[in-house]
Amino acid sequence: MKENKMLIYIKDVLGNMPADWLNLTTHRLDIYNEQLAKTEFLEQFETLFNTNNSQLSALHQLPTAYDYVRLGHPLSCVLEWAVAKLNHIKPEQVIGFSSKTMPILAILRNNLLANKNTQILYNGELPKCFDAEVIKQVYGYKFTLRKIENLSAISSPENFQHANSTILISQQDNITYFNLNPNIDFFINTHQHFGSILVVNGKQNNHYIPNIQHVRRRETIAMTPANCLSALKRLTHPSSQNKLAHYKTNKAIVLDAIATISGSKTKALVASSGLSIQYAIMMGLIDNALEKHKGKTIKFIVPPNCYGGTNDQARRVATCNKLVEIVDLPVDGDNNMVESLDTVLNQIAIEDAVPFIIAEIPTNPRVEVPNLKQLKAVLSAKRKTSKGTLAINPVFILDQTFCPNVQFLGEGKIFSTLKTISYASGSKFASGGLCTAGYCVGNKKTEIIMDKIELHLKLCDNEATDTQMKILAKQLPTMNQRIIDAYKNTREFVNFIGKNLPNAKINFVSQELAKQGFTPSVFSLDLPTKGDTAEEKEAHKRALNHKLIRLMISKIPNQSKHCVSYGQLKGCYWTIPATSTQGTTKEGDKDYIARVALSPDMDLERHKKVFLDFVDSI
Repeated sequence: MKENKMLIYIKDVLGNMPADWLNLTTHRLDIYNEQLAKTEFLEQFETLFNTNNSQLSALHQLPTAYDYVRLGHPLSCVLEWAVAKLNHIKPEQVIGFSSKTMPILAILRNNLLANKNTQILYNGELPKCFDAEVIKQVYGYKFTLRKIENLSAISSPENFQHANSTILISQQDNITYFNLNPNIDFFINTHQHFGSILVVNGKQNNHYIPNIQHVRRRETIAMTPANCLSALKRLTHPSSQNKLAHYKTNKAIVLDAIATISGSKTKALVASSGLSIQYAIMMGLIDNALEKHKGKTIKFIVPPNCYGGTNDQARRVATCNKLVEIVDLPVDGDNNMVESLDTVLNQIAIEDAVPFIIAEIPTNPRVEVPNLKQLKAVLSAKRKTSKGTLAINPVFILDQTFCPNVQFLGEGKIFSTLKTISYASGSKFASGGLCTAGYCVGNKKTEIIMDKIELHLKLCDNEATDTQMKILAKQLPTMNQRIIDAYKNTREFVNFIGKNLPNAKINFVSQELAKQGFTPSVFSLDLPTKGDTAEEKEAHKRALNHKLIRLMISKIPNQSKHCVSYGQLKGCYWTIPATSTQGTTKEGDKDYIARVALSPDMDLERHKKVFLDFVDSI
């Protein structure tokens, strides 16, 4: 009876849900409490359920669930809540993934660090993408595999003699049904199209939950809104079928667009998110280095104040492999990327280590572009080890999410002769903010490495979904024009601020760089401050940041938004990197400045007027 009530309520919710539940990729910061993200959403959702209130107005007022859809979103939370209800467990024990293999890897990662033995039981077939040997050799995870003929076999004591932790994987059409057994620590149901749902079984395993969620946040994504909706519809209508997009056709359009945009004719790869593709890049590079440079230390060179996801993921990868280390690369402000990189590469050469560089051009959030000719010279310089032998050449991994239209890799371009891989987050310009899918492309020097990256992208089952590919197929062909139009708005707004608030420091590209093709639509703003001490000045500046953002959003609520993203189709987006994109960055490396992102479609004159109100108020 309770199950019927729940299913009827979900059916009503799906009929009335806000459009943002399906279409929004970045959270509304105005109704977002990070510490209580999922619990706060579900507590209020449960109240609506208990009062049988499924009205659109009530659903619209629910607080933001999680943050990006990578970690979770309203529909993933509702699906996990429904699975919990059906199986009489708590919602936090249920974690949905777009990937079929990443929940397994999340548990294995935790057990590697805890030095626990893991046994994987599976009924039927393992996910096709699961490559046990590669997972053991490259990821370093330890486990045993055992196929069981039927679920009753899990009661046999001999199945659990040598394992501290046991996983049961079942591939089934009814992804929401679990036959829970106390002998199993983790149940994973996989679905060919939706992804997977993981149940953490028993209180003794609750400490795994934050770590598993962090894998979902950094190395993959939650089950997508579109697939969660399909799974929920199938739950309420068992005969409901998932209508697949024309995947091959859409993929061909996407790959052709990436080739045109990047100027590179080599194979491009499309992932479920920017961090998914970055993870495949990192693991592919490690795999290649383990083969080509056996026993040598692998050094990932990473700016300490770059996007928090990049920073955090790189350090998480290093934590799992004794041969992998992170080297900080100061790039912003008083630090020069080229000089810093030269110093770091010289030291790595002496150590005879394998250098991989991850860098953003332009940088985030200071929007700086290094001297590219000098950068090329540093990257291509021949260096010697301490023994006098030739050092290993670096691979440059270029995050060009801010300016994905700049051609670095094609024949005759600045980095065409260096081992360079470029990638971009798809939730920005590529999709116009409509999905999270990201992509990467290499030049001819990296064709073998790209094969390795593709191997790990598929192993992690982190390729773009049908719906994501459909969105990219529609949006990518118009991306370059949108970038041009958004840049025009941004340049005009930057010039306006410079004229009316000349004491503010604006971080944006110069006219000279714009002529070279660097036309971002995002800038950062250091507001003029006052005070007798450095602490007072910093506190006053931070207060002004919030005042400006609150004013913009309250005066132009239909366009100005609290948001950490950029590249959207409409509106203007405001954030403070230190409290959003740099959430996991070390405190000393954070930027407490305002970052503003403009779109090609917005009321620029209205924004100018409200900004003048702000200037008058200070």
